[in-house]
Amino acid sequence: MSYYTPPGGLPAQTDLLTDRAIVTEAYTVIPKGVLRDIVTSNLPGFTGTRSWIIARPIAGFATTFAQLIVEIAPGGGAERPEAEAGVEGVLFVTSGSLALDLAGARHALGPGGYAYLAAGETWSIANDGDAPTSFHWIRKAYEPVDGIPAPASFVTSDADVAPRPMPDTDGAWATTRFVDPDDLAHDMHVNIVTFQPGGSIPFAETHVMEHGLFVLEGKGVYRLNGDWVEVEAGDFMWLRAFCPQACVAGGPGPFRYLLYKDVNRQVRLTGPAGG
Repeated sequence: MSYYTPPGGLPAQTDLLTDRAIVTEAYTVIPKGVLRDIVTSNLPGFTGTRSWIIARPIAGFATTFAQLIVEIAPGGGAERPEAEAGVEGVLFVTSGSLALDLAGARHALGPGGYAYLAAGETWSIANDGDAPTSFHWIRKAYEPVDGIPAPASFVTSDADVAPRPMPDTDGAWATTRFVDPDDLAHDMHVNIVTFQPGGSIPFAETHVMEHGLFVLEGKGVYRLNGDWVEVEAGDFMWLRAFCPQACVAGGPGPFRYLLYKDVNRQVRLTGPAGG
């Protein structure tokens, strides 16, 4: 398996400005070509680290989550990466090796490594290797429910979880689910969706879940609202709730993306999240 990692740098002065970046009220596409050095952010409490913040709560954009691509140089890291006690997170490593200290144990996460970090958990990360490491960090404010215990942190990997074929697709469309979709303790899913060449979502999905999609591998054509957009490894898409979506994988290899969605909660009509 391969996982796209932004190389940074800058394009040549002779390059044309034309690109596929677009922001609309229903969706956004951030193509890999704009993930350059000059759009990175430093993070408080981190050393030897830069990040591309590709989603954050903002009017007309993401409303339920933030997503960062974090790059840590050898010797860098953070003793307390998450400063907000009520925020849960998922780490997904795309290159290098990430040392994760969690609940008194050290985990070495290589490419494809996955960690769910519960809200209020104490954890730290470091790059103990001799090459940069890069990972996605997806953050969400956890929404507790009376009578349902909050989920526990865990560590796994893409290689350790078998993809589940979608019904009636002969394996052309499969999802790697890192948590049980029926477990109401979890209010977000971060999965990997895989399409074989020619595989498709054969209807316009229109649903309440917000999405963040980062293309890990391959290429495809994605329907976003009323538009068909070509996407490839390294591109990020944000889809607002109820944005119609569908896709067709282009080949010659698999088309895979890391998918965020908010799940398993009643719609709040009062309070800070209502209205």
